[in-house]
Amino acid sequence: MRIAVVNNFYPPRVGGSAHLSESLAKGYAARGHEVLVITAAHAGAPALEDVDGIRVVRLPAVTLPRTRLAVNFDIAFCARPSLPRRVGELLDAFRPDVLHQHGQFFDLTWATGLWARDNGVPAMLSVHTRLESPSRAYQAAFTLLDRFVVAPFMRRYKPTFVVMDVQMRDYIAEKYRGGISGTVHTPVGIEPARVRGGDGRLVRERHGIGDAPMILSTGHVISLRDRLTLVEAMPAVLAALPDARLVVVGGIYYDAFLRRARELGVEHAILATGSVPRTDIPHYLAAADIECHDLRGYGFGTASLECMAAGLPVVSAVREDNFGDIKLIDRGNVHLVPEEDPVALARRLVDALRDPEEARAIARAGAELVDENFSMEAVLDKHLDALHRLTGQS
Repeated sequence: MRIAVVNNFYPPRVGGSAHLSESLAKGYAARGHEVLVITAAHAGAPALEDVDGIRVVRLPAVTLPRTRLAVNFDIAFCARPSLPRRVGELLDAFRPDVLHQHGQFFDLTWATGLWARDNGVPAMLSVHTRLESPSRAYQAAFTLLDRFVVAPFMRRYKPTFVVMDVQMRDYIAEKYRGGISGTVHTPVGIEPARVRGGDGRLVRERHGIGDAPMILSTGHVISLRDRLTLVEAMPAVLAALPDARLVVVGGIYYDAFLRRARELGVEHAILATGSVPRTDIPHYLAAADIECHDLRGYGFGTASLECMAAGLPVVSAVREDNFGDIKLIDRGNVHLVPEEDPVALARRLVDALRDPEEARAIARAGAELVDENFSMEAVLDKHLDALHRLTGQS
């Protein structure tokens, strides 16, 4: 097949969407398919490059100011009058059998989607982010964006949506009804080998943690993953385990948790590292005793799966059927707690830290679950099966 991968986010930009689209593009090429990646320009990255059997084209783009509405991320749009023509030239020359798009609210998705409609080429769209916010003002803005900008484009070319979990399934069905030609149930994929084999001593020595119980919280701090419940659980955790430490690893785009820590008098037990090199992540995972960051019921994302893959027990506020038939089992392969309940969270963290034998058993089961269902090879197989069915190829 000739597969065009479309994502405004693509390395060297960072983030789950960027890394997944790159891994899938490389996987498609490694399986013998021709791959063209169309993405937005990024400082220092070439406009055109051929790497790992993939041709990557980066189109001129404008980066949004880093505001709370943009979740302070590096978000780029290629919008300009010449975009449809330029996209058409690239796709006309490549002649793709199918498009795999990433991100429903990007202009590259819209432009390539309309090209696909006009040329009778099937399009499969992976929705990585729900336009939601706990802020009423921002939620109102996101709702308008979904209703009057994104949904009309979806209805114009009707892609097949990749459904990664039950929250995304419900979101797509509610927001984009009338713009769905079909759905494919495929979870997010990770590369377990990338997060294994870390040396925890490096991190513990670097931050002076020693042998103290270490709670890790990975991923960017944003309003939907604000760490407030985790900080509010810390007084009870410290009452039971006075030397416990909470280490937050990721870009801080919403710092309310730091202010709350000062109010509660627990800031001495909290270390926020900011973003760290991806090569350091295995060391942090190896150093930690337990990980926790998904506490709003927003889902179970890439960071949580990587922690499980590394053999680290994970605490999350998520449904057992978050991944449909792939079950998350409380005290079986994960720790499940109620949403935004610091009392229940503190109790579970203390229990887990005091029972290392149970923690190891849960960690082993979690790693096995990831290997069987969420490894990039397993997810690549599911994506290729879906693409083959869309194109009518065996």
